[in-house]
Amino acid sequence: MAQATDIRPRAVRSDEPRIIGLVSAAHFVSHYYILLLPPLFAFIRVDYGVSYTELGLAIAVFNVVSAAFQTPTGFLIDWIGARLILIAGLALGAAAVLVMGLVPSFSVMVVMMAFNGLANTVYHPADYAILSHVISSRRIGHAFSVHTFAGMLGTAVAPASLLLLQSVVSWRGALVAAAMLGFAVAALLAFNGDRLFDRVQPEARAAYAGDGDTGWRLLFSTPILQNLLFFVLLAITSGGVSNYSVVALAALYATPIGVANVALSAFLLLSALGVLVGGMFAVRTSHHAVVASLGLLATGAAVLVVGTVDLGAVLLIVAMAAGGLANGIVMPSRDMIVRAVTPRGSYGKVFGFVTTGFNIGGIVAPPIYGALMDHGYPRAVFVVVGLASLAGIVTVITRARPSGGT
Repeated sequence: MAQATDIRPRAVRSDEPRIIGLVSAAHFVSHYYILLLPPLFAFIRVDYGVSYTELGLAIAVFNVVSAAFQTPTGFLIDWIGARLILIAGLALGAAAVLVMGLVPSFSVMVVMMAFNGLANTVYHPADYAILSHVISSRRIGHAFSVHTFAGMLGTAVAPASLLLLQSVVSWRGALVAAAMLGFAVAALLAFNGDRLFDRVQPEARAAYAGDGDTGWRLLFSTPILQNLLFFVLLAITSGGVSNYSVVALAALYATPIGVANVALSAFLLLSALGVLVGGMFAVRTSHHAVVASLGLLATGAAVLVVGTVDLGAVLLIVAMAAGGLANGIVMPSRDMIVRAVTPRGSYGKVFGFVTTGFNIGGIVAPPIYGALMDHGYPRAVFVVVGLASLAGIVTVITRARPSGGT
């Protein structure tokens, strides 16, 4: 069978680092926009006289639209290509953020968050489709790790930069500046569009044709559904640590808020570094399920220890850092596992489908963790996080390869 790397233009094959950088820049914007409003909630609330519940509605609209349309966007990407859709998504998201900054209406803000959610549907399917079609097998693990790291960097940079901008040009000016970021990256991708060879060309489709399904039946095949569940469990794991570990530690051990936040920061920082370490593993071994399973095991064990034993400040930070490092190492192998069960020409729809697991987990997990805290079970927060991480191992080690896969 012909390989995807065999039919790429020579100019593209020689310019892989730039392509990885371009796609990663788009992923940075994606995560920056996901965290756009929460750092500014206090200022928006005062200006519009709305409640936090109403502000939460804007975030919910973003997530619902993103979850509903990401898979159809993946189908569209496989049909017409990822390049133009990725650029259009960046421009649409930037335009929505610009309107939020310029039009003084909370109702308009909610509508624009819906458009921002629609724009968000393009990133995962388009990014992974471009990388999977363009980057050679020997570099794809590295590409996935840099891509994921860029998204995490966007999440990390957003709060501080938005608050700094707010202090200088108000929260509306901060949104306008954020919109300029999106427009700039869209222009950068448009200017370098000839390098983003983004889908299987018609003359190559015959070489890739297999007996397997490449439509909705593919998405509902056992291997793809296992990956969807894998992403849901990862979202439940990361969401529990990121959003509830600080309050759970305070309730469970009377851990000072400052210490708990340092422990959380250690988890998040080491997760980002772990992604880069995981990228090195991904390019040096084909045993991605083993790497992912060991990372999940270490993450789950670290979190369960934190929820079981009062470690004190220093050991708590060490344990959280170790869990974060293991959690980050999983991510490039996670992407390689999805790619391995995806038929060529279906990267957009499959990655679009399985990454909706992030949205599903983001919708399901908060009420569970909130109920546990409200009913006085802070230890159960860590138990659920740890068990979700360990359950992810089952989805990895039992995976099968669908017909027509790569």
